Amino acid sequence: MKQLLEIVGFLALVQGVLGLLNEFTDLHWGLVQKLGLLDGYEIYASVALLVLSFALFAAAEGRKPG
Repeated sequence: MKQLLEIVGFLALVQGVLGLLNEFTDLHWGLVQKLGLLDGYEIYASVALLVLSFALFAAAEGRKPG
């Protein structure tokens, strides 16, 4: 379970960073900008993914291995 939390946290971290890079540098990577539901809220969604990733990493640290 710890590894699953870390993997999901890493994916959320990557998508959050890619979403912010897309907004500030016009790179067209990541999933945040491809979701039509989030039009106009891409920065908020990217920041939320970053916060979620840190929460998942913290939850993974609190769990026992295995």
